[in-house]
Amino acid sequence: MLRLAVDLAILTVRNNALHVLVITRGKEPFLGSLALPGGFLRAGEDLRAAAVRELREETGLDGRDMHLEQLATYGRPDRDPRGRVVSVAYLTIAPDLPAPEAGSDAASALWVPISKAQSRLAFDHDDILRDAVERARTRLEFTTLATAFCGPTFTVGDLRKVYEVVWDQPLDPRNFSRKVLNTAGFIEATGQKRIPQLGRPAALYRRGDQQTLNPPILRSNGGPELEAISVDR
Repeated sequence: MLRLAVDLAILTVRNNALHVLVITRGKEPFLGSLALPGGFLRAGEDLRAAAVRELREETGLDGRDMHLEQLATYGRPDRDPRGRVVSVAYLTIAPDLPAPEAGSDAASALWVPISKAQSRLAFDHDDILRDAVERARTRLEFTTLATAFCGPTFTVGDLRKVYEVVWDQPLDPRNFSRKVLNTAGFIEATGQKRIPQLGRPAALYRRGDQQTLNPPILRSNGGPELEAISVDR
């Protein structure tokens, strides 16, 4: 019998590194293994509602107000040893989220750096995580989604750090700042400044009303320099 499930790749930036939320499975199959949060749909349940419910039951986090988008559908016949299971995966992106609390069939829930989670997950969740990270990286090129990793207010430096962490490459601060500030609707000035203990005050911004970037901010293909960020393109 075919069963339908949802899985969630929940990404956030913590301690200047891209993290994913994983659980330690509390029952078979893959008892004790790391996995993405998820589970089976209930009768008459909407897909998104199931994703929000599983997130709450397995980690204690409330996904109702998070950025939540369908990533892909995974249906390899042998992906679940319990039988034929097709999973609809969701990508969730949010600012620095609190520590999760395990529940349901999860023995524990924790944030793990992407580099440590890859190639360690149960089922086909390594594939889901790989696709989720690539989707997030691509979305940062063509949309203003990077602001979803930031809090209500942030500096241009904070936003640049999101790009550097998600893309795993350094960016030129001056080019990045020029590009962002010259893109109408990307961010909006709050009129306030962050006063650090050391260094110069930095202007604070909030996310703007623009959802797409034109022209896009593209990753460099040739090395650590952000060759593609330029206003004159």
